[in-house]
Amino acid sequence: MTSPTPRTSNQEKALAAFVAKKAEIDRMLARLQSLSDNHFGADPETVGWGEVATLGHHADLLKRITDMAFNEGEHAG
Repeated sequence: MTSPTPRTSNQEKALAAFVAKKAEIDRMLARLQSLSDNHFGADPETVGWGEVATLGHHADLLKRITDMAFNEGEHAG
């Protein structure tokens, strides 16, 4: 049996870290989807401008992420 080379070992560690980070993102996305399914905790009968502002802030942050992920907006190029 041969020992893994330092490069292989490093790549395996990088893959493990990548998979762990992806799982973290998947958990966050699932939580966000659940929150969205529940109107982000807002009561549709009493929603006000404060909830609109909060949701707008969340949308702005997500747009920054999606722009980066899909090379759009200021990340287009």
